[in-house]
Amino acid sequence: MLEKKEIAYEKTVLIGVINKEQNEEKVREYLDELEFLTYTAGGEVCKRFVQRIQLPNPKTYIGSGKMKEVESYVEEHKISSVIFDDELSPAQQRNIEKQLRCKILDRTSLILDIFAQRAQTSYARTQVELAQYEYLLPRLTGLWTHLERQKGGIGMRGPGETEIETDRRIVRDRISLLKKKLAKIDRQMGTQRGNRGSLVRVALVGYTNVGKSTLMNVVSKSDVFAENKLFATLDTTVRKVVIGNLPFLLSDTVGFIRKLPTQLVESFKSTLDEVREADLLLHVVDISHPNFEEHIDSVHKILDEIKSRDKKTIMIFNKIDQYTHETIEEDDLITEKTHKHFTIAEWKKTWMQRVGDRAIFISALNKENLDEFRKRVYDEVRDIYVTRFPYNNFLYPEHLDQY
Repeated sequence: MLEKKEIAYEKTVLIGVINKEQNEEKVREYLDELEFLTYTAGGEVCKRFVQRIQLPNPKTYIGSGKMKEVESYVEEHKISSVIFDDELSPAQQRNIEKQLRCKILDRTSLILDIFAQRAQTSYARTQVELAQYEYLLPRLTGLWTHLERQKGGIGMRGPGETEIETDRRIVRDRISLLKKKLAKIDRQMGTQRGNRGSLVRVALVGYTNVGKSTLMNVVSKSDVFAENKLFATLDTTVRKVVIGNLPFLLSDTVGFIRKLPTQLVESFKSTLDEVREADLLLHVVDISHPNFEEHIDSVHKILDEIKSRDKKTIMIFNKIDQYTHETIEEDDLITEKTHKHFTIAEWKKTWMQRVGDRAIFISALNKENLDEFRKRVYDEVRDIYVTRFPYNNFLYPEHLDQY
């Protein structure tokens, strides 16, 4: 009998800063997410360091005192990687690596690493590789540790600089080649989308790990990979779905995240064509997450970037089976009631009231309220068909089986 192989997690340390843009509570939440990202990438977080600082140190991002504290912890506990929650400049990364003598990553490079692990198709791998090279280009000098001798003086000029310039040229050529490759694949995929005929297109969008793939599996009876990790789905999946004899195409797209690297937004814009060309968006939200409202805002920002914010959208509040709230005793006159004390019924009376029948509350995992979900999607898709083909009899229920 084969022994079960244990996964060796890399020992890591996380670093965040409190400033005028993010208070202590916000930093704690960001580091929670960064820890989940680290776990997804194969790391084990041993400690978090947080510093209150108004402006990042231009040399090491955090102050010299905090750096010494981190350095002694890294040395004592044999830490492999130190991960910063914010993007580091190439100079900061070099300086920190020199002092801590271990791998230094920021949120961007960590997300790029996860994307590289998760990319399954040639298209996704090409997109990730492009993003990685664009992130790497300004940081190339940091890779040439043997060039530290180049600090000026006689006999210390020339060869290394030439080597770096050669490398930069190779990377630029690779970026150019990858962009051409993506443009070619985009044209092919555009043709494929055109060949799908006049079927209505519905796209699942939302923050990462909100249950889009689980919902896709339930609705389309397919087997899309779903896992309780960030970015479990990277490649866009499209399935033909039939509800009440009404067919449409349902696509599951890559999850969004706060502080999404610019390189990824750019290189994945073509993947998000499924969202841009959709007739209806199903915005899936994990209502059990304490900061789901911020997740909604993050998704809206990216939808704005790809000019899809104004599309017809149904809000799908998922994971109602996992939703919990803090209770306040009737005789407690001190505790102020906040969002963390709201029941789902109370949430519905807030801004959710404005979206009215545009919101549905479900549990995709436990299949709760899926009948209401299917009916709403059916009604919306049918309205789109009727608007698109107002004079075609076959669009009505009794003729739909001919479609």
